[in-house]
Amino acid sequence: MSYRSSIGAFALAAALMVTMAPVRAADDGKYPNWKGQWDVINPRYGGQMIKFDPNKPWGKGQQAPLTAEYEKVLDDSMADQAAGGIGNYPTTLCLPGGMPRVMASVRSEYVITPETTYLMLGGEMRRIFTDGRDWPDEIEPDYVGYSIGRWIDENGSGVYNVLDVETRGPFKGPRAYDASGLPLAFDNLSIFRERLHLDRNDPNLLHDEITVIDHALTRPWSVDKTFKRNPDPRPSWARTACTEHNNQLMIGKEHYFLSADGFLMPAKKNQSPPDLKYFTKK
Repeated sequence: MSYRSSIGAFALAAALMVTMAPVRAADDGKYPNWKGQWDVINPRYGGQMIKFDPNKPWGKGQQAPLTAEYEKVLDDSMADQAAGGIGNYPTTLCLPGGMPRVMASVRSEYVITPETTYLMLGGEMRRIFTDGRDWPDEIEPDYVGYSIGRWIDENGSGVYNVLDVETRGPFKGPRAYDASGLPLAFDNLSIFRERLHLDRNDPNLLHDEITVIDHALTRPWSVDKTFKRNPDPRPSWARTACTEHNNQLMIGKEHYFLSADGFLMPAKKNQSPPDLKYFTKK
């Protein structure tokens, strides 16, 4: 009896797989082809590639609509960097860049499933949930935030062509748009709204129309970030991590530098050494 039940169970499972396979295949046909490696289009104004608005220089050149308070944060950050510090840019220490800096990653990959779209962005990953869920009562802080998306068929063609996304915090911080320390608000309550879609005239050009709503801004700030699909079917992917080569050290609230011969160096002129109270003096 048990043997016959097992046969029946296997037969039922096989039948379900046969009936479900065409459904999944048809379902997959609703989603756009975003396969491959996407290379960010970010002209090197001033030598810096990581920028929020790819069509403007980094730092002050971004012309971000900052409040007076956060304009001073940027000025102080750049002054500290000019003196040898890291300013408001903890990513120098190999901490994650988070949103929205991560969307300027040099190379990215999209993995689309009906329930979740995964964005592989350098050493960071975003999950965009598209399963119809509501916002959770509590969101655990992280650098990339919690994202809920909705696929849209704007053309009525039966194939989705736009991924509409909202990303909320609280985030871990501080975060900055670029290496100048261009700041997001220290309350880490940013909201990001995105429309991801292929270019109408070029299927190998991907747009991320992204808007930032943040207490460091006087108004929402919107840009169109673009990415070009690498034609190589087997592209090269980075296999190194920032921490492998990092020589920037934070001890307490002070930033120091590890020299090539393994000794601690000051990062700024006339900088005091760290407190050695836990070491035995010879």
